[in-house]
Amino acid sequence: MQRCIELALLGSGNVAPNPMVGAVLVYENRIIGEGWHKKYGGPHAEVNCLDSVSETDIPLIAGSTLYVSLEPCAHFGKTPPCADLIIKNKIHKVVIGSRDPFTEVNGKGIEKLKNAGIEVMNGVLENECIELNKRFFVFHTQQRPYIILKWAQTADGKIAGNTNERLLISNEYANRLVHQWRSEEAAILIGTNTALLDDPSLTNRLWKGNDPVRMVLDKELRLPLHLKLFDRLQKTIVFNFIKQEENTNIIYHKINRQENIIQQIRDASYRLGLQSILVEGGAQLLRSFIDAGVWDEARIICNEELTITNGLNAPSPGRQPERNEKLVSDTIFYYTNKPVN
Repeated sequence: MQRCIELALLGSGNVAPNPMVGAVLVYENRIIGEGWHKKYGGPHAEVNCLDSVSETDIPLIAGSTLYVSLEPCAHFGKTPPCADLIIKNKIHKVVIGSRDPFTEVNGKGIEKLKNAGIEVMNGVLENECIELNKRFFVFHTQQRPYIILKWAQTADGKIAGNTNERLLISNEYANRLVHQWRSEEAAILIGTNTALLDDPSLTNRLWKGNDPVRMVLDKELRLPLHLKLFDRLQKTIVFNFIKQEENTNIIYHKINRQENIIQQIRDASYRLGLQSILVEGGAQLLRSFIDAGVWDEARIICNEELTITNGLNAPSPGRQPERNEKLVSDTIFYYTNKPVN
């Protein structure tokens, strides 16, 4: 099952909104097939696993055990049901990491396999398999996107200077990692001031994979259309108080002045099918997510060699980091939004 998880991760950034899944076929303690879900709309892990079996080992499939990190699907989606494929190949035993929370699958794949006389074992490395697809699980069990807060700060806790000049805090290695993070999320969100001062593209050009949907909170529609956000190369959603309108790759989504803005963004993102959001700033927007308690992770990049004394204070997640990693002059602190004891 650990190998299934390792294989599943190879699909990171390419399979959403589907979950990452890995599969391993074993005959008498020998792996004869491996596969993972490589691309949204493409064959599932089980299909790729069976396709990888060599011609000489094909007769062994029926006597093998299939390990898969997530319950095989039992419905027709972009591809036929994997449960039917397993039954067709007469695999006698299936070991599953975790049930699939998606309504069309949840328990139905397991039931179909058992009804076909296949031995099914469920819940092997279950916590690890759920963690692998935490975005998918949160989206389908809590009806909301998985939310990650990210910012860079100086050694003395400043997120920006006192001038309108952009302050470059993180180093080139951390910047590349941030682009990897972007490729792993469905959407990326910034506030008006960040869009005005930094004019970011919000793409993951320093990393392979799909660009996230760009989102900006521009309550009074102050942003000029010459900004990179509005280049129409990638879908951009503008949350605002003024209008509801859709143009080519630019969606103006009207929100209510009288209601909680963060919760409205969260709920609208769920309705739009966005399983995860990377919130990249600025400070006011990040604090709003923290104050509302609407976040799952925070990732803070701290430049240990840079101090500016006077500047805008970085927000605080209000808890201790669970772990950290060093990238030359930067240290990245990772937090999760768990109750503080």
